[in-house]
Formats: sequence, C-alpha cells, structure tokens
Amino acid sequence: MNFTPVARLFMQKQARRTDCWATYSELIQRKQLEKLITRALHTDFGRRHGYQDISNDKDIYSSFYREVPTVVYEDIREDVMRMINGERDVLWPGFCRDFAQSSGTSGGRSKYIPITRESLEKCHYKGASDCVAHYLRQIPDSRIFSGKAFVLGGSFATDLHPTVRGVRIGDLSATLINKINPLANLFRVPDKTTALMPDWEEKLPALVKASMNQNITNISGVPSWFLTVIKEVLKARGAKKISDVWTNLEVFFHGGISFEPYREIYHELTDSSKMHFMETYNASEGFFAVQNNLDDTSMLLIIDNDVFYEFIDIFDETERPLPIWEIKPGHTYELLITSSNGLWRYRIGDTVRIESINPVKIRIAGRTKTFINAFGEELMEDNAERAMAEACRLTGAEIKNYTGAPIFATGNKRGKHQWLMEWAKEPDDLNLFATALDNELRKLNSDYDAKRAHTIFLDPPEIITLPSGTFDKWLKTVGSGKLGGQRKIPRLSNDRHIADAILKL
Repeated sequence: MNFTPVARLFMQKQARRTDCWATYSELIQRKQLEKLITRALHTDFGRRHGYQDISNDKDIYSSFYREVPTVVYEDIREDVMRMINGERDVLWPGFCRDFAQSSGTSGGRSKYIPITRESLEKCHYKGASDCVAHYLRQIPDSRIFSGKAFVLGGSFATDLHPTVRGVRIGDLSATLINKINPLANLFRVPDKTTALMPDWEEKLPALVKASMNQNITNISGVPSWFLTVIKEVLKARGAKKISDVWTNLEVFFHGGISFEPYREIYHELTDSSKMHFMETYNASEGFFAVQNNLDDTSMLLIIDNDVFYEFIDIFDETERPLPIWEIKPGHTYELLITSSNGLWRYRIGDTVRIESINPVKIRIAGRTKTFINAFGEELMEDNAERAMAEACRLTGAEIKNYTGAPIFATGNKRGKHQWLMEWAKEPDDLNLFATALDNELRKLNSDYDAKRAHTIFLDPPEIITLPSGTFDKWLKTVGSGKLGGQRKIPRLSNDRHIADAILKL
C-alpha cells in the first residue's frame, strides 16, 4: 500500500508554516528564548543566573546576554555529570534519562549531551518530520511511503557506564531509534535489535541481510558509512547500481559530513531520473536546519524548534555574539545555541556560512577546530570539501575518507599540506590529483593562494594513499573502541596529532 497521499495531507501545513519566516524570524526567535527561560526558572542553572529577573525584563534578550556567559562543554561538564548521576532540575527541569556521547575524535574526553523529552519531541523528531514535509512539498509524485526507510544508526556503546537506573548513554541516533513511536518501525529497516548493534563488523552483514531484499524507497545516514553498506549490498546481490536492487529508491536524507566528495559516487550508483538528495543538519545538540529546495543545497535554519541561536564572527572573536536579526549574508559564524536540552549559550563547535537572511539559510562551513592555519592560509573544512569534490571530478577518483594536516617548515624546507587518502577509486595519476586539488584550493581561498604564490611560503600539497581499512583501524583506537555509523573522521587538523597517529598504523 502507498501511504504517501495520507502523509502528504498531514505534512502540508507543517511545510507551509515556514513561509512566514522571512518576515517574522526575529519575533519567532525572541518568543523561543522567552519560553525557554520561563520553563527553566526553577532549575539550578536558572537560579544561578537570575532567570526570574531576566524573565521580567522588557528586553529579555538584552538581559539574557548580560547575565548568562557563553560556555563550552568543559564549563558544564560537572552539571551534566550531576544529571547523569540522577539529580533533577540541574540544567533543565526534571530528570534527564538520555545522553548523546560525542565521537571523541577531535576533542579529548568524550562529551555527554543531555537529550530531554522536550528536545526529542520539539527539535530532533520535529526536524526529521520537517525534512520529509519539505521533500513531499517539492515532489508531488513521490511514493516515499509505499515502501520502507533504511535508517543507518549507531549504538549505546559508551565510554561511561551510568549507575542510575533508566539513564542511557550512546550515539544520538541510537536514542532516536530507541525512543521513536513503535508504529514507525512498520516503515523502516532494520529492526531495532539490528539497528542498535554496537560492533560495526558484526552489524554490517546484518544490515545487508536486513535490507537487500526489501522495498527501500528512502535512506538516511552519514554518506561515508552508507556507501560502505551500499557496496556490500551490491556485492551480495551481484548488481552494479543500487537502483537495480532498490528499484523504488527516490531520496537520500544525508548529514553528518559534507556530501560534496561523495555526490558523484552516489549519482553513479543511483537512477538519476528519479533520485533526490536532501541535506540535514542534525547534531547531537539538536536538529537545526534542512534543505528545503532540491535546486539549492543551502539549508533553511529551523527557528521554532526550542532553539535560540546566536552567532560569533569566526575571524573576530572580540565582536559580541549576534542574534539572528543582526547577522549578515556572506559571513561565516561560529554557532551558539540555547535549547530545551539544557544548553545555555553553548558553543557547539560548528561554523556556518549565512547564504541568505530572509529567511535564514546556511551552509555548514566546518568545525571550529577543524581547519589548517599553520601558515596563515585560513583553510576551512568547506574549502577542502569543495576542492576534493572538484579534484575527483577532474581525475575520475572516488574518495572513501580523508584527513589533512600541515607539515611544518624545517631547515631549508618549506611547509606544506599533507592529505591522507583512502580511496574508493584511486586516480590514475596522483600528481594530477594533487595539482587539481591545489588549483581548486587556490580558487576557493585567497589566503591559501597568497601563501602558494610562486611557492615562496608553501610547497604544493602531498598526497599519501592509505591501505583500505586504515581509517577504520584508527577509529577503533578512539572513543569506545568500536566502529559505528556515527563515527566521523576529522577532515582538517592544525597539528600533526591525528595524522601521525594514523600513519603509525
């Protein structure tokens, strides 16, 4: 049966509500902040920061800005541990049972992000529903609910084992799968037991078995990990294109890492006459944005989802954080959030480029710590992803995973960038790929171009091909020691710690 027409009726209003955001974004965001503060008046955090007085101010945002400092995770780690140990009303009202563990690949000790009931319902699940609503709005002949969704998730494998009954820690996707309405399982694969398997090496063949003979109409997950699954399904079925296996596949809802280096691979593996790709911004801290136009790869910032946004100019941190009504198009900002998971003016570590402001549409520029600026080149993750995609297009290469780091100048040798590559399809000429990558980076980044000019400050990039499986081996050495669908390779590092650890393998 095809339930798409019924779903479309329910979701039409949901998609249409965003039409007024171009006009009322300031009003909507101010209301979000007011509601969040009102609900947290009697929390420990609210009492410490005078939320009662803030809520009585005529300009709540100005008072909130003055009284509440911006924070990073280490500033609230102790509060989160109190919540994990069963304390109520710490950062958010009530007892929090679920926490999302970060991958721990780039920032020392793992982080445990509270996932409250309100953040699940009003942010994470609402954002996922928004994604489908906008898709149905654009594709009138969609039959997405005539088959099943293949959702690739993580597990509850964790570094920390809570002692309080009912408290669970794991990947965000594991909590989303575990808490979802059981009726949703009628429209998705794999079953919950398979979806939550902790060991990727055992999970992969189980995922293939669960999906290879199903009527899959849509897939959701991280592009690099899903590509691994798809290739195993193709091998099991003896097919060349996944559209020959899942003949009704019509959309990939992707997120977690940039899609650009993988776009051509997915186009080759699917039926371009009916396949669509929609990007989402769904982090452990919240579901923040969704692509609402298939012809525009920027994403609509979701502004009524129990999240209040602020933005820090990444090139001038002396400037005060800006609310949504003061940001400028074309600028790149670090994102701050205040939300119903108890994160208050929290620096999540992501940077976004503002593509438009009426309504606000963004692109993920990268992580605040994933950049290379060892020589003043200010190379951001977004630059790298776009350059990699173009170099692949020009040379016919396909990337499985990569990371980049500087090699510092020593003696008579100039510095350069080193790129560690694991290929899905290796280019015939590595030197040609390196040249294409270098040229594209110079086009995209004027600071990099200036440092590369006449090879005075910076030598051409070096490409190192890694044996297949090297990145997986490295991932096992970080976090919980398990592979999983939510583990991600840091694309850029400003030092040699990650690159040298990988090379040792």
